[in-house]
Amino acid sequence: MQRISVQTTPIEGQKPGTSGLRKKTHVFMGPHFLENFIQSIWIGIGGVEGKTLVLGGDGRYFNDRAAQVILRMAAASGARKMIVGRNALLSTPAASNLIRLRGTDGGIIMSASHNPGGPDEDFGVKFNMPNGGPAPEEVTDRIFAATGTLTAYDIAETQDIDLSRIGTTDLAGMEIEIVDPVADYAALMETLFDFDAIRALLASGFRLRFDSMHAVTGPYATAILQENLGAPAGSVVNAEPLPDFGGGHPDPNPIWAKELMDVMFADDAPDFGAASDGDGDRNMIVGRGIYVTPSDSVAVLAANAHLAPGYSDGLKGVARSMPTSRALDRVAEAKGLDCYETPTGWKFFGNLLDAGRVSICGEESAGTGSDHVREKDGLWAVLLWLNILAVKRQSVAEIMNEHWREFGRNYYSRHDYEGVDADKANALVDELRVKLADLPGKDFAGLTVETADEFAYDDPVDGSRADKQGIRIGFEGGARIVFRLSGTGTVGATLRVYLEDVESDPSRMHRDAQEALADVIAAADTIAGITRHTGRTAPDVKT
Repeated sequence: MQRISVQTTPIEGQKPGTSGLRKKTHVFMGPHFLENFIQSIWIGIGGVEGKTLVLGGDGRYFNDRAAQVILRMAAASGARKMIVGRNALLSTPAASNLIRLRGTDGGIIMSASHNPGGPDEDFGVKFNMPNGGPAPEEVTDRIFAATGTLTAYDIAETQDIDLSRIGTTDLAGMEIEIVDPVADYAALMETLFDFDAIRALLASGFRLRFDSMHAVTGPYATAILQENLGAPAGSVVNAEPLPDFGGGHPDPNPIWAKELMDVMFADDAPDFGAASDGDGDRNMIVGRGIYVTPSDSVAVLAANAHLAPGYSDGLKGVARSMPTSRALDRVAEAKGLDCYETPTGWKFFGNLLDAGRVSICGEESAGTGSDHVREKDGLWAVLLWLNILAVKRQSVAEIMNEHWREFGRNYYSRHDYEGVDADKANALVDELRVKLADLPGKDFAGLTVETADEFAYDDPVDGSRADKQGIRIGFEGGARIVFRLSGTGTVGATLRVYLEDVESDPSRMHRDAQEALADVIAAADTIAGITRHTGRTAPDVKT
């Protein structure tokens, strides 16, 4: 074994997005690409000499090879210790918990989250801070700056490390500790929720189905839901993590989790259904014959969190990403809680959580979490739902109907136009930006514009500012449209259009969301010229 310095040159396209760097797998596998980015992380965080880091990923294609490279580079750069999930597996929330539990200097998470995996699909790498949360922009900016000036990286030449056995080993003077990826996370969940109450619910004949989508939460859900809480064998399906997620798209929404939706809308449906994504930080909640939108889910969880032991003293506050529906705001107002609106990206919740200002956060893109870690957490949301169901002994549909009667219903949908030519997508946003000042007072599809602006966020904790975080159009009566270009794809641009309207009439709370939002949808196309700019007459995905 020897340490070597490999000469390299900067590689374009290594700017981290909302949650790390994501590219096609073959790009990451190209000469020097992964190594350049990892060395840039080391530079961006002030080096790794003497530091302890966590390492794990979602098991997608190239996860195992990338882990070996990262370990050899950490050793060559003088890291003191790496704590690695067995077989280089760790869900994102479990990695966040491990960073916090062990008091490490941060961690590397290998994942492209909900994006597909495989040789022709996506891979990703991100750095999480010592608080367990994603690196803030000041750190990712330093990492990106380093990618443009890099001339060499250090790596140890050695045989692969056996990551399949729990225990410790040495690599060039660096300790590698291989840990059970599930144990510490499962122990944390047991401190937050009433497992006895959930066991009693499941023993009563209550049936659940959890679809792991052949992603990283399979072992976690099997251990917690089946082995600990007593759900019958087979309650967790698609439980084996696979490098290509079984050829599926591990995004828990009604489109990609159609198998679960079909089961939950069948005559003999279980009482409760849920799914999680590639790295375990997102969730989908489905009751018998009812889909719960992520925006509604976080509102319900905030309204009922006190029923779980970990939140029995009440919430400190709540937060949502700007495009997420304002259902959470209505709960916060009724309960006298502060409600913060942040840009998209879990990193923006970090300061609020660290400062003790909020307890529960949520994003419309199926991410929900709390101050137990600094990432969104799919299985956490499922367990909180089960705790609420165990206490209230109502169906999911009954809980939703009760919630809407009390707080009103925020009809909500997201329309995604995927793989749009980047120039055309940017032209749409630029044109929309220019006419914002002239929109208030104008009518579109029977709706009168009340406000129109481009969202900017001033962090109340550290005073930092994030500009150009999405365009908001507000209408008289409470309807709203948000336009935003996504930073999580790897090809072209994804235009996301978020559509919302508020209904307080109980007799009109059970319509199809697309029907209820028809006027808002029409107004969105007219205002932004979606068809004219993109050539698309309909979105690729509606959620």
